Amino acid sequence: MNMSVPFAAPAVASPSVKGTRERLAIAESLLLEPFGLTRHHLHKALAAMHTRKVDDADLYFQTTCSEGWSLEEGIVKTGSFSIDQGVGVRAVSGEKTAFAYSDDISFASLMDAVRTVRAIGATGKQGRVKTSVKAKAEKVARSRQLYAALNPIPTLDSAAKVALLERIEKMARAKDPRIKQVMAGLAAEHDVVLVARADGTLAADVRPLVRMSLTVIAEQEQGGKTRREVGSAGGGGRLGLDYFDDALLAQYVDEAVNAALTNLEARPAPAGEMDVVLGAGWPGVLLHEAIGHGLEGDFNRKGSSAFTGRIGQRVAAKGVTVLDDGTLPDRRGSLNVDDEGNPTQRTVLIEDGILVGYLQDRMNARLMRGKTTGNGRRESYAHTPMPRMTNTYMLGGNEDPQAIIGSLKKGLYASNFGGGQVDITSGKFVFSASQAWWVEDGKLQYPVKGATLIGNGPDALTRVAMIGNDMRLDSGVGTCGKEGQSVPVGVGQPTMRINGLTVGGTA
Repeated sequence: MNMSVPFAAPAVASPSVKGTRERLAIAESLLLEPFGLTRHHLHKALAAMHTRKVDDADLYFQTTCSEGWSLEEGIVKTGSFSIDQGVGVRAVSGEKTAFAYSDDISFASLMDAVRTVRAIGATGKQGRVKTSVKAKAEKVARSRQLYAALNPIPTLDSAAKVALLERIEKMARAKDPRIKQVMAGLAAEHDVVLVARADGTLAADVRPLVRMSLTVIAEQEQGGKTRREVGSAGGGGRLGLDYFDDALLAQYVDEAVNAALTNLEARPAPAGEMDVVLGAGWPGVLLHEAIGHGLEGDFNRKGSSAFTGRIGQRVAAKGVTVLDDGTLPDRRGSLNVDDEGNPTQRTVLIEDGILVGYLQDRMNARLMRGKTTGNGRRESYAHTPMPRMTNTYMLGGNEDPQAIIGSLKKGLYASNFGGGQVDITSGKFVFSASQAWWVEDGKLQYPVKGATLIGNGPDALTRVAMIGNDMRLDSGVGTCGKEGQSVPVGVGQPTMRINGLTVGGTA
């Protein structure tokens, strides 16, 4: 079964400037002071962009330290450490964005980037500009306090990190003699950002991020041949490396080993139209891909989403409520402040089946005459922000999960997913189930392999027939890609039944 985290919506304090001031001090000590920069230099750079009319402008400073360790065949084979830092300069006029970046943080390089942005803005067709942004008095942005402003890399020394990987490897091998190979990885990241906006806003964040991954390969003789199957698990969040205690390692081992051993017994999956039950937790990745991207503001502003122009309309069955929530403490997808200096929010997207909102960054909110939802995200200083998800999940219902499985006469129970593809315009999706069972008369009959779920996101939402009371978040492993940019995210959902999905199989 897929391991996930039980969910209860936490009480989150309102955004304040106190935490921002503390993080600003850290950011300035790492991103300005070592390079001879002050806030005065930031004001000068922003003011230099106002020789031409713009609707918005910002500077985005970032330094990221990353460390990774990997174990294979009982040996820690690789260890890596990297530092990436730089500044991105952006000016927005209408729908047009002028952007430049430099990996050299100095006043000379900053002004070179500003001049490049001005030159790009001068050559592009700006269209009709209704407003002009002028540099204003400095103000500190409000932000959340969702995780500690710590560097997770030194929370364990190198010997302890190696011992951690060796410990989980031994635990996995001891679980069952059929486990023949174990691969484990440990990663930690310390990300510090500083945002200076043309309206005078200053914001900063210190973002720890850790992750452990485990993959096992099980072997078994079947019919004179050796059959091999894979199982994987892992998790993490915005915490220190001491998060990975023995109890958590044991959960990862149980999940990975059980998945591999279950798949050793799997039969070819049936194909056809059938009712499907999706498990709680990580299967929310289907919701993220098939629904979430279609609710991002840029796709709807451009008219390329299947949800365009449908605010206030029923797009899902009654009982279906979908949220994007960047305010969950310590979660992988959470942020104290987004990459445009706005505090993250808990945004309801679909409420009891009715579409009520989109995810917005500053530019798309302005063009759509709405408000930003704190979802302006970018992969790094070398990328422009766009509307992106944080932690996207569906709220639980009232049904007992076992009763939902028990309601299937004949169908599929999918408890875990691998990869998938989605067409935003049509909403069509294809997802592969990495762990699934064939169900008859409400009972799990046998595991199946090779099942793919095929459907249309908006249509699938209308086919939701039962919603479990076991809403769970994933364990902290999600990464979302969009237009070549990757950012950490979270997903979640309760057990739910969807009627009449097309299943592609191998039987």
